[in-house]
Amino acid sequence: MQLNIPGIQDKSRWEKAGIQLPAFDIQAMIRATAAAPAWVHFGAGNIFRAFPAAVQQKLLEEGAAATGIIVAEGYDYEIIDSLFIPCDNLSLVVTLKSDGTTEKAVIASAARALKADATDTDWAVLEDIFRAPSLQMASFTITEKGYSLSSASGAYAPGVEQDFQNGPEKPASYMGKVAALLYRRYRAGAFPIAMVSMDNCSHNGDRLREAMAAFARSWRENGCVDAGFPAYIDNPAQVGFPWSMIDKITPRPDDSVKAMLIADGLEGAEGRMTAKGTYIAPFVNAEETQYLVIEDMFPNGRPPLEKGGVIFTKRETVDMIEKMKVCTCLNPLHTALAVFGCLLGYTLISEEMKNPELVKLISRIGYDEGLPVVSDPGIISPKKFIDEVIQLRLPNPFMPDSPQRIATDSSLKIPIRFGETIKAYMASGSASKLKLIPLVLAAWLRYLLGIDDQGSAFEVSPDPQYEAIAPYLAGITIGQQGSFHDALAPILSNPKYFAVNLYEAGLGNLVEAYFEELVAGNGAVAAALKKYTAL
Repeated sequence: MQLNIPGIQDKSRWEKAGIQLPAFDIQAMIRATAAAPAWVHFGAGNIFRAFPAAVQQKLLEEGAAATGIIVAEGYDYEIIDSLFIPCDNLSLVVTLKSDGTTEKAVIASAARALKADATDTDWAVLEDIFRAPSLQMASFTITEKGYSLSSASGAYAPGVEQDFQNGPEKPASYMGKVAALLYRRYRAGAFPIAMVSMDNCSHNGDRLREAMAAFARSWRENGCVDAGFPAYIDNPAQVGFPWSMIDKITPRPDDSVKAMLIADGLEGAEGRMTAKGTYIAPFVNAEETQYLVIEDMFPNGRPPLEKGGVIFTKRETVDMIEKMKVCTCLNPLHTALAVFGCLLGYTLISEEMKNPELVKLISRIGYDEGLPVVSDPGIISPKKFIDEVIQLRLPNPFMPDSPQRIATDSSLKIPIRFGETIKAYMASGSASKLKLIPLVLAAWLRYLLGIDDQGSAFEVSPDPQYEAIAPYLAGITIGQQGSFHDALAPILSNPKYFAVNLYEAGLGNLVEAYFEELVAGNGAVAAALKKYTAL
Protein backbone atom coordinates (compact mmCIF):
# COMPACT_ATOMS: atom_id res chain seq x y z
CA MET A 1 0.00 0.00 0.00
CA GLN A 2 1.31 3.45 -0.93
CA LEU A 3 0.33 6.42 1.23
CA ASN A 4 -0.75 8.89 -1.45
CA ILE A 5 -3.97 9.94 -3.17
CA PRO A 6 -3.89 7.21 -5.87
CA GLY A 7 -2.81 4.65 -3.27
CA ILE A 8 -5.84 5.10 -1.00
CA GLN A 9 -8.30 4.62 -3.89
CA ASP A 10 -8.06 0.86 -3.35
CA LYS A 11 -10.11 1.12 -0.18
CA SER A 12 -10.46 -2.60 0.38
CA ARG A 13 -6.75 -3.10 1.13
CA TRP A 14 -6.70 -0.30 3.70
CA GLU A 15 -9.93 -1.45 5.30
CA LYS A 16 -8.59 -5.01 5.49
CA ALA A 17 -5.61 -3.62 7.41
CA GLY A 18 -7.98 -1.87 9.82
CA ILE A 19 -6.99 1.61 8.63
CA GLN A 20 -9.74 4.23 8.52
CA LEU A 21 -9.75 6.38 5.38
CA PRO A 22 -10.88 10.02 5.10
CA ALA A 23 -14.67 10.37 4.77
CA PHE A 24 -14.72 13.64 2.83
CA ASP A 25 -13.91 14.88 -0.66
CA ILE A 26 -10.16 15.62 -0.51
CA GLN A 27 -10.01 17.42 -3.86
CA ALA A 28 -12.97 19.64 -2.95
CA MET A 29 -11.23 20.53 0.31
CA ILE A 30 -8.03 21.43 -1.56
CA ARG A 31 -9.96 23.69 -3.97
CA ALA A 32 -11.85 25.39 -1.16
CA THR A 33 -8.63 26.02 0.75
CA ALA A 34 -6.94 27.55 -2.27
CA ALA A 35 -9.90 29.86 -2.81
CA ALA A 36 -10.23 31.02 0.80
CA PRO A 37 -7.42 29.85 3.11
CA ALA A 38 -8.35 30.01 6.79
CA TRP A 39 -5.55 28.22 8.66
CA VAL A 40 -1.78 28.08 8.22
CA HIS A 41 0.30 25.92 10.55
CA PHE A 42 4.06 26.29 11.02
CA GLY A 43 5.85 23.08 11.99
CA ALA A 44 5.26 19.92 9.95
CA GLY A 45 6.28 17.49 12.68
CA ASN A 46 4.58 14.62 14.43
CA ILE A 47 2.52 16.63 16.90
CA PHE A 48 0.91 18.57 14.04
CA ARG A 49 0.11 15.43 12.07
CA ALA A 50 -1.32 13.56 15.08
CA PHE A 51 -3.26 16.38 16.73
CA PRO A 52 -4.27 19.64 14.96
CA ALA A 53 -4.49 17.91 11.58
CA ALA A 54 -6.62 15.12 13.06
CA VAL A 55 -8.91 17.67 14.75
CA GLN A 56 -9.47 19.46 11.44
CA GLN A 57 -10.14 16.14 9.73
CA LYS A 58 -12.96 15.50 12.20
CA LEU A 59 -14.49 18.86 11.30
CA LEU A 60 -14.20 18.11 7.58
CA GLU A 61 -15.83 14.71 8.00
CA GLU A 62 -18.70 16.18 10.01
CA GLY A 63 -19.29 19.04 7.57
CA ALA A 64 -18.27 21.65 10.15
CA ALA A 65 -15.44 22.89 7.91
CA ALA A 66 -14.84 23.04 4.17
CA THR A 67 -11.18 24.06 4.12
CA GLY A 68 -8.07 22.29 5.33
CA ILE A 69 -4.75 23.41 6.80
CA ILE A 70 -1.80 24.77 4.86
CA VAL A 71 1.28 23.42 6.62
CA ALA A 72 4.55 25.31 6.41
CA GLU A 73 7.95 24.04 7.55
CA GLY A 74 10.52 26.70 8.40
CA TYR A 75 13.45 24.63 9.65
CA ASP A 76 13.86 21.19 8.07
CA TYR A 77 12.70 21.59 4.48
CA GLU A 78 13.47 17.95 3.75
CA ILE A 79 10.28 17.05 5.63
CA ILE A 80 8.28 18.72 2.86
CA ASP A 81 10.30 17.37 -0.08
CA SER A 82 10.76 13.81 1.17
CA LEU A 83 7.62 13.18 3.21
CA PHE A 84 4.68 15.46 2.49
CA ILE A 85 5.04 15.79 -1.28
CA PRO A 86 5.55 12.04 -2.01
CA CYS A 87 2.58 11.26 0.26
CA ASP A 88 0.34 13.94 -1.29
CA ASN A 89 0.25 15.54 2.18
CA LEU A 90 -1.36 12.46 3.75
CA SER A 91 -0.32 11.06 7.12
CA LEU A 92 -1.04 7.75 8.79
CA VAL A 93 -1.72 8.24 12.50
CA VAL A 94 -1.55 5.23 14.80
CA THR A 95 -3.15 5.79 18.19
CA LEU A 96 -1.53 3.67 20.90
CA LYS A 97 -4.00 2.80 23.63
CA SER A 98 -3.10 1.84 27.17
CA ASP A 99 -4.89 -1.50 26.81
CA GLY A 100 -2.42 -2.53 24.11
CA THR A 101 -4.73 -1.97 21.13
CA THR A 102 -4.29 0.48 18.28
CA GLU A 103 -6.40 2.63 16.01
CA LYS A 104 -5.12 3.58 12.55
CA ALA A 105 -6.36 6.41 10.36
CA VAL A 106 -5.20 8.26 7.25
CA ILE A 107 -5.28 12.03 7.89
CA ALA A 108 -5.87 14.16 4.79
CA SER A 109 -6.66 17.61 6.20
CA ALA A 110 -3.39 19.18 5.03
CA ALA A 111 -4.39 20.90 1.81
CA ARG A 112 -0.88 21.97 0.89
CA ALA A 113 2.65 21.72 2.31
CA LEU A 114 5.09 24.58 1.75
CA LYS A 115 8.65 25.47 2.64
CA ALA A 116 8.82 28.67 4.67
CA ASP A 117 12.03 29.61 2.91
CA ALA A 118 12.35 33.13 1.54
CA THR A 119 14.69 31.86 -1.20
CA ASP A 120 12.23 29.21 -2.44
CA THR A 121 9.32 29.60 -4.87
CA ASP A 122 6.98 28.50 -2.06
CA TRP A 123 7.63 31.83 -0.35
CA ALA A 124 5.53 33.80 -2.84
CA VAL A 125 2.66 31.36 -2.23
CA LEU A 126 2.90 31.93 1.52
CA GLU A 127 2.95 35.69 0.98
CA ASP A 128 -0.27 35.45 -1.04
CA ILE A 129 -1.90 33.31 1.64
CA PHE A 130 -1.05 35.90 4.30
CA ARG A 131 -2.58 38.62 2.12
CA ALA A 132 -5.91 36.73 2.02
CA PRO A 133 -8.65 38.41 4.10
CA SER A 134 -10.08 34.93 4.80
CA LEU A 135 -7.01 33.82 6.81
CA GLN A 136 -8.09 33.45 10.43
CA MET A 137 -5.15 31.89 12.19
CA ALA A 138 -1.54 30.88 11.94
CA SER A 139 -0.58 28.24 14.50
CA PHE A 140 2.79 26.88 15.56
CA THR A 141 4.41 23.70 16.85
CA ILE A 142 8.06 24.62 16.34
CA THR A 143 9.43 23.80 19.85
CA GLU A 144 10.26 26.39 22.49
CA LYS A 145 13.63 27.17 20.87
CA GLY A 146 11.90 28.41 17.74
CA TYR A 147 10.77 31.63 19.42
CA SER A 148 14.18 32.62 20.75
CA LEU A 149 15.96 35.55 19.13
CA SER A 150 19.10 35.25 21.23
CA SER A 151 21.93 32.77 21.54
CA ALA A 152 23.04 31.20 24.82
CA SER A 153 25.35 34.18 25.41
CA GLY A 154 22.42 36.59 25.35
CA ALA A 155 23.41 38.22 22.08
CA TYR A 156 21.08 38.18 19.12
CA ALA A 157 21.56 35.17 16.88
CA PRO A 158 23.36 36.01 13.61
CA GLY A 159 20.30 35.43 11.43
CA VAL A 160 18.16 37.65 13.65
CA GLU A 161 20.65 40.53 13.66
CA GLN A 162 20.87 40.26 9.88
CA ASP A 163 17.08 40.32 9.55
CA PHE A 164 16.81 43.35 11.84
CA GLN A 165 19.12 45.25 9.51
CA ASN A 166 17.76 44.00 6.19
CA GLY A 167 14.07 44.38 6.92
CA PRO A 168 11.22 42.10 5.82
CA GLU A 169 12.76 41.21 2.45
CA LYS A 170 14.31 37.71 2.23
CA PRO A 171 14.40 36.99 6.00
CA ALA A 172 16.65 34.19 7.23
CA SER A 173 15.57 33.51 10.84
CA TYR A 174 12.38 31.64 11.70
CA MET A 175 10.78 34.50 13.59
CA GLY A 176 11.99 36.92 10.93
CA LYS A 177 10.11 34.93 8.30
CA VAL A 178 6.91 34.95 10.35
CA ALA A 179 7.22 38.70 10.97
CA ALA A 180 7.79 39.30 7.26
CA LEU A 181 4.61 37.41 6.41
CA LEU A 182 2.68 39.47 8.95
CA TYR A 183 4.09 42.56 7.30
CA ARG A 184 2.69 41.37 3.97
CA ARG A 185 -0.71 41.03 5.66
CA TYR A 186 -0.41 44.51 7.13
CA ARG A 187 0.46 46.01 3.73
CA ALA A 188 -2.43 44.17 2.08
CA GLY A 189 -4.99 45.85 4.35
CA ALA A 190 -4.00 45.25 7.97
CA PHE A 191 -6.40 42.32 8.06
CA PRO A 192 -6.91 40.72 11.49
CA ILE A 193 -5.43 37.35 12.39
CA ALA A 194 -4.71 35.13 15.42
CA MET A 195 -1.14 33.91 15.87
CA VAL A 196 -1.54 30.77 17.96
CA SER A 197 1.48 29.12 19.54
CA MET A 198 0.66 25.52 20.44
CA ASP A 199 4.12 24.82 21.79
CA ASN A 200 4.65 23.42 25.24
CA CYS A 201 6.09 26.50 26.93
CA SER A 202 4.66 28.83 29.54
CA HIS A 203 2.66 31.80 28.27
CA ASN A 204 3.53 30.78 24.73
CA GLY A 205 1.44 33.51 23.12
CA ASP A 206 3.56 36.15 24.84
CA ARG A 207 6.75 34.50 23.57
CA LEU A 208 5.49 34.80 20.01
CA ARG A 209 4.14 38.33 20.50
CA GLU A 210 7.44 39.54 21.97
CA ALA A 211 9.36 38.12 19.01
CA MET A 212 7.03 39.78 16.48
CA ALA A 213 7.16 43.09 18.36
CA ALA A 214 10.97 43.00 18.43
CA PHE A 215 11.11 42.67 14.66
CA ALA A 216 8.49 45.36 14.12
CA ARG A 217 10.35 47.82 16.39
CA SER A 218 13.75 47.09 14.85
CA TRP A 219 12.44 47.42 11.31
CA ARG A 220 10.79 50.70 12.22
CA GLU A 221 13.97 52.02 13.86
CA ASN A 222 15.97 51.02 10.78
CA GLY A 223 13.51 52.71 8.44
CA CYS A 224 12.35 49.45 6.85
CA VAL A 225 8.64 49.79 7.74
CA ASP A 226 6.27 52.60 8.65
CA ALA A 227 4.98 53.28 12.17
CA GLY A 228 1.72 51.52 11.43
CA PHE A 229 3.28 48.06 11.42
CA PRO A 230 4.41 48.06 15.10
CA ALA A 231 1.00 49.48 15.99
CA TYR A 232 -0.66 46.64 14.04
CA ILE A 233 1.34 44.02 15.95
CA ASP A 234 0.55 45.69 19.28
CA ASN A 235 -3.21 45.92 18.68
CA PRO A 236 -4.98 42.76 19.93
CA ALA A 237 -8.04 43.71 17.89
CA GLN A 238 -5.92 43.18 14.79
CA VAL A 239 -3.32 40.58 15.78
CA GLY A 240 -4.16 38.20 18.63
CA PHE A 241 -1.53 36.18 20.44
CA PRO A 242 -3.58 33.78 22.59
CA TRP A 243 -2.05 31.55 25.25
CA SER A 244 -2.55 27.82 24.93
CA MET A 245 -1.81 24.56 26.72
CA ILE A 246 -1.17 21.42 24.68
CA ASP A 247 -0.70 17.91 26.02
CA LYS A 248 -0.20 14.85 23.84
CA ILE A 249 2.77 12.49 23.64
CA THR A 250 3.92 11.74 20.09
CA PRO A 251 7.18 9.81 20.48
CA ARG A 252 9.50 8.73 17.72
CA PRO A 253 7.91 5.96 15.59
CA ASP A 254 7.99 2.74 17.57
CA ASP A 255 9.56 -0.39 16.09
CA SER A 256 6.56 -2.55 16.98
CA VAL A 257 4.21 -0.15 15.18
CA LYS A 258 6.56 -0.03 12.21
CA ALA A 259 6.60 -3.83 12.03
CA MET A 260 2.80 -3.95 12.21
CA LEU A 261 2.43 -1.49 9.32
CA ILE A 262 5.02 -3.30 7.21
CA ALA A 263 3.06 -6.51 7.79
CA ASP A 264 -0.07 -4.64 6.69
CA GLY A 265 1.71 -3.85 3.42
CA LEU A 266 2.55 -0.16 3.90
CA GLU A 267 5.44 0.90 1.68
CA GLY A 268 8.14 3.17 3.10
CA ALA A 269 7.21 2.50 6.72
CA GLU A 270 10.88 2.03 7.64
CA GLY A 271 11.45 5.77 7.76
CA ARG A 272 14.80 7.55 7.79
CA MET A 273 16.73 10.47 9.28
CA THR A 274 16.96 13.80 7.46
CA ALA A 275 20.24 15.70 7.16
CA LYS A 276 19.09 17.94 10.02
CA GLY A 277 18.36 15.00 12.30
CA THR A 278 14.60 14.71 11.95
CA TYR A 279 13.29 11.15 11.82
CA ILE A 280 10.63 11.03 9.10
CA ALA A 281 8.20 8.24 8.31
CA PRO A 282 4.78 8.16 6.65
CA PHE A 283 3.22 7.27 9.99
CA VAL A 284 3.02 8.90 13.40
CA ASN A 285 2.35 7.00 16.61
CA ALA A 286 0.77 8.84 19.50
CA GLU A 287 -1.02 8.27 22.77
CA GLU A 288 -4.80 8.50 22.88
CA THR A 289 -5.03 11.20 25.55
CA GLN A 290 -4.87 14.76 24.27
CA TYR A 291 -5.67 18.25 25.50
CA LEU A 292 -5.56 21.55 23.68
CA VAL A 293 -6.83 24.57 25.60
CA ILE A 294 -6.67 27.96 23.86
CA GLU A 295 -7.45 31.48 24.98
CA ASP A 296 -10.42 32.62 22.86
CA MET A 297 -8.67 35.56 21.19
CA PHE A 298 -9.33 35.40 17.45
CA PRO A 299 -9.92 38.83 15.90
CA ASN A 300 -10.84 37.38 12.48
CA GLY A 301 -12.95 34.49 13.75
CA ARG A 302 -11.77 30.90 13.93
CA PRO A 303 -12.59 27.36 12.83
CA PRO A 304 -15.06 25.62 15.19
CA LEU A 305 -12.31 23.51 16.71
CA GLU A 306 -14.35 22.92 19.86
CA LYS A 307 -16.27 20.38 17.78
CA GLY A 308 -13.01 18.44 17.60
CA GLY A 309 -12.39 18.57 21.35
CA VAL A 310 -10.36 21.80 21.63
CA ILE A 311 -11.30 23.87 24.67
CA PHE A 312 -11.60 27.65 24.31
CA THR A 313 -11.58 29.75 27.44
CA LYS A 314 -10.17 32.90 29.02
CA ARG A 315 -6.48 33.59 29.60
CA GLU A 316 -6.63 33.09 33.36
CA THR A 317 -8.07 29.61 32.92
CA VAL A 318 -5.41 28.63 30.37
CA ASP A 319 -2.80 29.73 32.90
CA MET A 320 -4.39 27.65 35.66
CA ILE A 321 -4.56 24.56 33.45
CA GLU A 322 -0.95 24.94 32.40
CA LYS A 323 0.21 25.26 36.01
CA MET A 324 -2.00 22.32 37.00
CA LYS A 325 -0.28 20.13 34.40
CA VAL A 326 3.29 21.42 34.72
CA CYS A 327 3.46 21.94 38.49
CA THR A 328 1.24 19.16 39.84
CA CYS A 329 -0.50 16.61 37.68
CA LEU A 330 2.00 15.40 35.06
CA ASN A 331 5.44 16.97 34.81
CA PRO A 332 6.54 16.54 38.47
CA LEU A 333 5.55 12.89 38.30
CA HIS A 334 7.56 12.49 35.09
CA THR A 335 10.64 14.05 36.68
CA ALA A 336 10.34 11.84 39.77
CA LEU A 337 10.23 8.75 37.55
CA ALA A 338 13.12 10.09 35.49
CA VAL A 339 15.65 10.48 38.29
CA PHE A 340 14.66 7.29 40.14
CA GLY A 341 14.40 5.39 36.85
CA CYS A 342 17.96 6.27 35.87
CA LEU A 343 19.24 5.31 39.32
CA LEU A 344 17.38 2.01 39.35
CA GLY A 345 18.36 0.97 35.83
CA TYR A 346 15.07 1.41 33.99
CA THR A 347 14.95 2.38 30.32
CA LEU A 348 11.18 2.74 29.92
CA ILE A 349 8.73 4.81 31.92
CA SER A 350 6.05 2.15 31.37
CA GLU A 351 8.31 -0.46 33.01
CA GLU A 352 8.77 1.80 36.02
CA MET A 353 5.00 1.80 36.47
CA LYS A 354 5.22 -1.92 37.29
CA ASN A 355 7.25 -1.05 40.41
CA PRO A 356 4.77 -0.56 43.31
CA GLU A 357 7.13 1.75 45.23
CA LEU A 358 7.51 4.05 42.25
CA VAL A 359 3.75 4.12 41.74
CA LYS A 360 3.33 4.99 45.44
CA LEU A 361 5.96 7.71 45.08
CA ILE A 362 4.28 9.56 42.23
CA SER A 363 0.79 8.95 43.65
CA ARG A 364 1.68 10.60 46.91
CA ILE A 365 3.51 13.46 45.18
CA GLY A 366 0.45 14.06 42.99
CA TYR A 367 -2.49 13.38 45.29
CA ASP A 368 -1.10 14.07 48.78
CA GLU A 369 1.46 16.83 48.23
CA GLY A 370 0.47 18.52 44.97
CA LEU A 371 -3.31 18.38 44.83
CA PRO A 372 -4.02 20.30 48.08
CA VAL A 373 -2.37 23.46 46.71
CA VAL A 374 -3.31 23.31 43.02
CA SER A 375 -5.83 25.81 41.64
CA ASP A 376 -8.80 24.01 40.10
CA PRO A 377 -9.44 25.53 36.66
CA GLY A 378 -12.97 24.18 36.69
CA ILE A 379 -13.11 22.86 33.13
CA ILE A 380 -10.55 20.09 33.72
CA SER A 381 -10.51 18.26 37.06
CA PRO A 382 -6.99 18.09 38.56
CA LYS A 383 -7.78 14.81 40.32
CA LYS A 384 -9.15 13.20 37.16
CA PHE A 385 -6.09 14.45 35.29
CA ILE A 386 -3.77 12.71 37.78
CA ASP A 387 -5.98 9.59 37.66
CA GLU A 388 -5.55 9.48 33.90
CA VAL A 389 -1.79 10.06 34.10
CA ILE A 390 -1.15 7.33 36.67
CA GLN A 391 -3.70 4.76 35.53
CA LEU A 392 -3.56 5.15 31.74
CA ARG A 393 -0.82 7.34 30.35
CA LEU A 394 2.35 6.44 32.22
CA PRO A 395 1.72 2.64 32.21
CA ASN A 396 0.98 2.62 28.45
CA PRO A 397 3.24 -0.17 27.09
CA PHE A 398 3.26 1.44 23.65
CA MET A 399 4.85 4.67 24.87
CA PRO A 400 8.59 4.17 24.22
CA ASP A 401 9.54 7.03 26.54
CA SER A 402 12.63 6.71 28.68
CA PRO A 403 13.64 8.18 32.05
CA GLN A 404 16.90 9.18 30.39
CA ARG A 405 15.07 11.44 27.94
CA ILE A 406 12.83 12.92 30.62
CA ALA A 407 15.92 13.62 32.77
CA THR A 408 17.32 15.94 30.10
CA ASP A 409 17.60 19.58 31.27
CA SER A 410 16.40 18.61 34.77
CA SER A 411 17.96 21.66 36.41
CA LEU A 412 15.70 23.86 34.27
CA LYS A 413 12.60 21.77 34.95
CA ILE A 414 12.84 21.23 38.71
CA PRO A 415 12.26 24.85 39.81
CA ILE A 416 9.07 24.94 37.74
CA ARG A 417 7.81 21.42 38.41
CA PHE A 418 8.38 21.45 42.17
CA GLY A 419 9.16 25.04 43.10
CA GLU A 420 5.60 26.34 42.79
CA THR A 421 4.27 23.65 45.13
CA ILE A 422 7.02 24.39 47.66
CA LYS A 423 6.18 28.12 47.47
CA ALA A 424 2.52 27.39 48.12
CA TYR A 425 3.37 25.40 51.26
CA MET A 426 5.78 28.12 52.39
CA ALA A 427 3.01 30.71 52.05
CA SER A 428 0.90 28.81 54.54
CA GLY A 429 3.86 28.02 56.81
CA SER A 430 3.47 24.29 56.25
CA ALA A 431 6.39 23.31 54.00
CA SER A 432 7.49 20.81 56.65
CA LYS A 433 4.53 18.64 55.55
CA LEU A 434 6.37 17.84 52.33
CA LYS A 435 8.20 14.52 52.52
CA LEU A 436 8.39 12.96 49.06
CA ILE A 437 9.09 16.03 46.95
CA PRO A 438 12.26 16.58 49.06
CA LEU A 439 13.12 12.91 48.48
CA VAL A 440 12.98 13.51 44.71
CA LEU A 441 15.22 16.56 45.06
CA ALA A 442 17.76 14.50 47.01
CA ALA A 443 17.50 11.73 44.42
CA TRP A 444 18.23 14.25 41.67
CA LEU A 445 21.48 15.24 43.42
CA ARG A 446 22.28 11.55 43.86
CA TYR A 447 21.56 11.04 40.15
CA LEU A 448 24.05 13.79 39.25
CA LEU A 449 26.84 11.60 40.63
CA GLY A 450 26.37 9.39 37.53
CA ILE A 451 26.43 6.13 39.51
CA ASP A 452 23.37 3.87 39.61
CA ASP A 453 22.05 1.96 42.62
CA GLN A 454 24.21 -1.04 41.75
CA GLY A 455 27.39 1.01 41.66
CA SER A 456 27.71 1.18 37.87
CA ALA A 457 28.49 4.41 36.06
CA PHE A 458 25.95 5.89 33.64
CA GLU A 459 25.88 8.99 31.48
CA VAL A 460 24.02 11.90 33.01
CA SER A 461 21.50 13.30 30.51
CA PRO A 462 22.40 16.64 28.90
CA ASP A 463 21.76 19.63 31.15
CA PRO A 464 22.96 23.21 30.52
CA GLN A 465 23.68 23.77 34.22
CA TYR A 466 25.40 20.47 34.96
CA GLU A 467 28.88 21.96 34.67
CA ALA A 468 28.00 24.58 37.29
CA ILE A 469 26.56 22.06 39.76
CA ALA A 470 28.88 19.08 39.33
CA PRO A 471 31.96 20.63 41.02
CA TYR A 472 30.09 20.87 44.33
CA LEU A 473 29.43 17.12 44.20
CA ALA A 474 32.89 16.13 43.02
CA GLY A 475 34.58 13.69 45.33
CA ILE A 476 31.41 12.26 46.86
CA THR A 477 31.47 8.48 46.54
CA ILE A 478 28.94 5.75 47.14
CA GLY A 479 29.36 4.39 50.67
CA GLN A 480 30.79 7.64 51.97
CA GLN A 481 29.51 8.84 55.34
CA GLY A 482 28.08 12.36 55.73
CA SER A 483 27.69 15.09 56.63
CA PHE A 484 27.50 16.55 53.12
CA HIS A 485 26.36 19.99 54.20
CA ASP A 486 29.37 21.86 52.83
CA ALA A 487 28.93 20.27 49.39
CA LEU A 488 25.14 20.58 49.21
CA ALA A 489 24.52 23.95 50.82
CA PRO A 490 25.58 26.06 47.79
CA ILE A 491 23.11 24.09 45.65
CA LEU A 492 20.21 23.82 48.09
CA SER A 493 20.36 27.51 48.99
CA ASN A 494 20.32 28.65 45.36
CA PRO A 495 16.81 29.61 44.12
CA LYS A 496 18.07 29.14 40.57
CA TYR A 497 17.82 25.38 41.03
CA PHE A 498 14.68 25.02 43.16
CA ALA A 499 12.87 28.38 42.80
CA VAL A 500 13.46 28.94 46.53
CA ASN A 501 16.23 28.69 49.11
CA LEU A 502 15.43 25.24 50.50
CA TYR A 503 16.86 26.13 53.91
CA GLU A 504 14.54 29.11 54.14
CA ALA A 505 11.72 26.76 53.17
CA GLY A 506 12.68 24.48 56.06
CA LEU A 507 13.53 21.63 53.70
CA GLY A 508 17.29 21.92 53.22
CA ASN A 509 18.25 19.75 56.18
CA LEU A 510 15.73 17.10 55.17
CA VAL A 511 17.16 16.92 51.65
CA GLU A 512 20.64 16.58 53.15
CA ALA A 513 19.47 13.71 55.36
CA TYR A 514 17.83 11.94 52.44
CA PHE A 515 21.00 12.37 50.37
CA GLU A 516 23.07 10.72 53.10
CA GLU A 517 20.78 7.69 52.95
CA LEU A 518 20.83 7.54 49.15
CA VAL A 519 24.65 7.42 48.97
CA ALA A 520 25.07 4.98 51.88
CA GLY A 521 25.90 2.08 49.57
CA ASN A 522 24.67 -0.08 46.72
CA GLY A 523 20.95 -0.69 47.01
CA ALA A 524 20.45 2.39 49.18
CA VAL A 525 18.20 4.11 46.63
CA ALA A 526 15.77 1.19 46.42
CA ALA A 527 15.82 0.85 50.21
CA ALA A 528 15.05 4.54 50.79
CA LEU A 529 12.30 4.46 48.19
CA LYS A 530 10.66 1.49 49.87
CA LYS A 531 11.08 3.01 53.35
CA TYR A 532 9.57 6.42 52.63
CA THR A 533 6.72 5.30 50.38
CA ALA A 534 5.61 2.89 53.13
CA LEU A 535 5.18 5.62 55.75
